Amino acid sequence: MSRQIPPNTVSRAVDRAQGDIGRRIAQRREALGLSREETADRAGTAPGYIRYIEEQPTATPGVGVLIRLADVLETSVAALRGGDTDLPPGVGRAARHPELLVLDTDECRARLSTHGVGRLAMDTPSGPYIGPLNYTVVDGAVVCRTAPGSTPAAADGARVAFEVDHIDEALSQGWSVLVRGRARAVTDPAAVRRLEELSYSAPWVGGEGLMWLSIDTAEISGRRIKVDR
Repeated sequence: MSRQIPPNTVSRAVDRAQGDIGRRIAQRREALGLSREETADRAGTAPGYIRYIEEQPTATPGVGVLIRLADVLETSVAALRGGDTDLPPGVGRAARHPELLVLDTDECRARLSTHGVGRLAMDTPSGPYIGPLNYTVVDGAVVCRTAPGSTPAAADGARVAFEVDHIDEALSQGWSVLVRGRARAVTDPAAVRRLEELSYSAPWVGGEGLMWLSIDTAEISGRRIKVDR
């Protein structure tokens, strides 16, 4: 039986995976809750070889192995090789009979709590703005860092929307969660130190003197597209 990967944890295997193909295989495998042993068994290879592929940057698995792994991991060889890296999500063909399901509040919060990248939507003097931010959920709030003077920084005190989603190209299904709440700058030194200790990763923008932004999640909703296989 597949094991579940707890939210807000980072796989040691993914951390150690150094090659591009190895990292994608490890991430996809763990997204499906598969161990190396289960993956190897289904792909007809040895667990040690899966480990070698995932952890060695020089590993170059043959096409046959990649085809079997892509089938086990419910994806494509092109995706494992990174051929879809520069494509926007959702370019795959939609399923013929998808079912749109409403996620309850607990499901929404569970999916939101898996750290990652979301999109901040807000009004600006020049018009609507939507931009990506990597985030963490702390005490039920969405927290992220941005540069003072940036457009997201101007959200302090305003009502905003924050959306996260996941699309599975291979299965033509996915989900999205939408948060609507008030954004506030976090300035208390003790609160800032706590967020720095609990944050998952450094912000993409990098640099010094970044500010913390917190968005309450009082209003949260979500949808999931289900496809019967």
